[in-house]
This record gives sequence, structure tokens and C-alpha cells, in this order.
Amino acid sequence: MSEHLRTALELAASRIPALPLRAGKVPFGNCRRCADSACGGRPNMKNAGPCACPGPCHGWAAATTDPDVINSGPWRRAWLRASAVAYHPGGAGLTVVDLDNADAITWARKNLPATRTVPTSRGEHWLYLGRMQSANAVRPGVDIKSTMAYARWLGFGTGTMAALPDAVRALAVSRPSPARPAPQAVTVPALAGGEECPHRTPVFLERGIAMAEQRITEATSGVHSTVYRTFLAVLSTHGRCGCLTEAHVTRLFAAAQSKGETPRHCLDAWTNARTTLGL
Repeated sequence: MSEHLRTALELAASRIPALPLRAGKVPFGNCRRCADSACGGRPNMKNAGPCACPGPCHGWAAATTDPDVINSGPWRRAWLRASAVAYHPGGAGLTVVDLDNADAITWARKNLPATRTVPTSRGEHWLYLGRMQSANAVRPGVDIKSTMAYARWLGFGTGTMAALPDAVRALAVSRPSPARPAPQAVTVPALAGGEECPHRTPVFLERGIAMAEQRITEATSGVHSTVYRTFLAVLSTHGRCGCLTEAHVTRLFAAAQSKGETPRHCLDAWTNARTTLGL
């Protein structure tokens, strides 16, 4: 049994979802069947992955506490190639404040309550009990890793773990938005419509579009798959009655482009979602 596999099984026994990392400290890429999230799966923190794929696909969403999955054939082969072990903090009910240098550590000691710490190659991980939205670069040298993110496993650390403080939650809320290029106009194929509208009020549609925009813009990883799944959700609810207008779709595409998606990526994701639903 490899050292990484042994570590992953120990984490699973402690109810900490584990996954393998390949060279470069990044998750294994999706298999051919799941490439570009073609499987249409939805990441689910309770399962070994967002679809029926037996391998460690889909990044953080593959993290699992199931020893049978961790020790299965496809995973054992991944462990043999792995360079490190990672875990999904949010799946374990934890938040990691990743302090990347000495200045960040000094700031944390002055502004955050003491908690369990884990040394890293360049700084420290501060572990808090509680989960929240993950966010990168909330201040110089500081990332927050919790839900929909992974962190490298470097041991249990030292010290007593404190409850997640409001000071950490506030970092994700107040972080400045990076500058993005202006969204480009995209011609969107019209929907046929024709079915009876079940929405009763425009407020329902507006709320759905606003929630979809928020889901895309708050994505901290897996932007491609988040955009596709969001388009799929919007179309499954609003795609058959003709309520969606070009203005609505333009808003969704603009949200995707604000996260770095190209107009071509947006159009492909929209077309793939329509095809999946038979629209």
C-alpha cells in the first residue's frame, strides 16, 4: 500500500474527504468520458464524484470518505501516480486560511483569533471549525479554502481549533473584484417556446436569472462546469415556454465572461445544455 493511499484511508476514517493530487499539486483531470463535464454530472459533496465515473474525476468534488472508493482499482492506480494528498475542507466542516508568506502570518496574528496551525512550504494553514464560501486573494498572500475547494493535506497541525470567526467570513464578502474585460456581444439562437408558461409572475424568472448570475460569478473553481450546469438549470426551468429573452441570456453570458469565459465557450455551453434537454 502506498503512503498516499494509507494517508487517504486515515483521513477517511476521520471523516475528512480525501483525493489524490498529481504533479504540480493539482487534481487529476477528468477522464475522456467526463472531459469538459460532458457527463453532465453535478458535483455532490456526499459522493465520490459528480457522476458514476469510478475514477477521481472532477477535482474537489471527487473527495470522499468512502474507503471502498479510495481503495478501488482506478483510485489505487491514481494513488501510485500521485505526488500528494488533498482534502475538501468544506466537506469536513472546516475552513482553511492559507497564509502564503511571513507578512500574511504577521497580519493573521494581529487580526484573527488563534487556532490550529499547520506549517506549509511557504507559510501556514490556519484551520477553523465551520465552513464558508472559498475565495482567493482576499488580501495579499491570503486565500480561503472551504466549500468547493481543496487544500493539500500536511498533517493535523498543532493548537486548539477555534470556531470560524466573523473576521474570516468578512474577508470573502469585502474582497475587491478583479478587473475583467468587457463582455462581448454574442448572438444566441432563439428558443422555440410554445408551451404553457408555469411561472405566473415575471418575478420568478427574474429571481432565477439573478440566482444564476450569482452562482456563476461566485464560482471559485471549475468555472467551465459551473457555467454549463447553471445554463442547464436555467433552461430546464425556463427553456420551453418562451419566457427567456435575448436580454436574459446576454446577462448569463456576461456573468460567464466576467469569470474569464470566452464568447465561444458561452455559446458552446448554451448549445450543449439545449441539446441535453432536447430544446
